[in-house]
Amino acid sequence: MAFDIVGMLFGVIVGVIITAPVLWIAGRLLVGPSKAKFTDAIVIVVLGNVANVIVGAFIGGLAGTLIQIVVYLFLIQKYYECSWGKAILVAIVTVVIFVVIAFILALVGFGIFGSMLPVQ
Repeated sequence: MAFDIVGMLFGVIVGVIITAPVLWIAGRLLVGPSKAKFTDAIVIVVLGNVANVIVGAFIGGLAGTLIQIVVYLFLIQKYYECSWGKAILVAIVTVVIFVVIAFILALVGFGIFGSMLPVQ
């Protein structure tokens, strides 16, 4: 049961770069700019990733996944100073924003690289 320090650091860096801005946007939309600070989003992502590594080292499978979801919701609820219901909504809106961004990037990527594909 060893901790993967390199994986955790990579997860934290990528999480802060990619997840924190989206979580911050979702928080500002649902709990307001006075409660959803960008630094709070960074702390949520960092602590969530550290918890993910710890939970993954000791508990795997569905139980580990459910614990991790509860940890993320707790962090959102604590740092954004909102109810559990709002924390769930922030998490859902964050996922929706991610899906929209991924879809747009896929369209742009296909548009750029699709023109370079050979015609059959």
